[in-house]
Amino acid sequence: MTGIDPTAVFEERRRHLFGLAYRILGSRADAEDAVQDVFIKWLAADHASIATPAAWLTAICTRHCIDMLRDAQRSRVDYVGTWLPEPIHTQTEDTPETHALLASSLSMAFLLLLERLTPRERAAYLLHEIFETPYAEVAEMLDIKEAACRKLVSRASTSIAQGRVRHVTPPKVQDDLLTAFREAITAGSTESLANLLSDDIALSTDSGGKVASVEGIFQGKGSVLTLLTTQLARYWAHYEWVPCEINGGRAIQLRMNGEIAAAITFAYNDEGKANNIFIIRNPDKLDGLAFGPEAVA
Repeated sequence: MTGIDPTAVFEERRRHLFGLAYRILGSRADAEDAVQDVFIKWLAADHASIATPAAWLTAICTRHCIDMLRDAQRSRVDYVGTWLPEPIHTQTEDTPETHALLASSLSMAFLLLLERLTPRERAAYLLHEIFETPYAEVAEMLDIKEAACRKLVSRASTSIAQGRVRHVTPPKVQDDLLTAFREAITAGSTESLANLLSDDIALSTDSGGKVASVEGIFQGKGSVLTLLTTQLARYWAHYEWVPCEINGGRAIQLRMNGEIAAAITFAYNDEGKANNIFIIRNPDKLDGLAFGPEAVA
């Protein structure tokens, strides 16, 4: 392809590339690095020999992210405490239908389920099921035969379906939970919240060992409610509560003196009850929230 503006072509695909990289890597910072690396390779490429820039960019981004993910998985072995994906502050400018589709593939629960897949399974599933790329193109991007590509997607789809994380909970239900959650923390009133939690509710905190935090995963309604109304209530009641949208769902930022101290997101079962509470305390993962909403494809 000749006579193009390389920068303009790339900017048209930036949102798509970031969305793909973030889902593969589970890290906003790493996704930004990956997209920037792709941009540098694109500027240095022979554009006249590239028939379809969009496909070329996606292929380079995918392969680069697979390599980055393999390195990241090795480093996560030494991660202190529970590892959770880096949260991103999303926005709701799309239609309700497209936003629902976006939310179903950006939630913390979905990203954590992707962690169970191999890097190639993860990339193949995302390209085909989320970005609707034909099998033949996905196979070419991954440098494998189409039959092998179909097997990768099939295995990944089975795992994702078993996790039952791609349904979308209505905003009203999410708002009710946020209200009840705050009442439990600030007033010690747990009746409303208890009715909105599943019996197998789990609470996980990611501090990266860099700040004080509760450790481990708390499982069961009684255990979680006790933690909220005792240990966490002593600290959180004095924070500024800022409702926001994180990873496509209603969430809370806790701030002290203007600094983000924690981000809290939720996952729901298909009955609309919360079955996971994710608390991000690692300051390295909270930094990105200060930049405002991300436009994610």
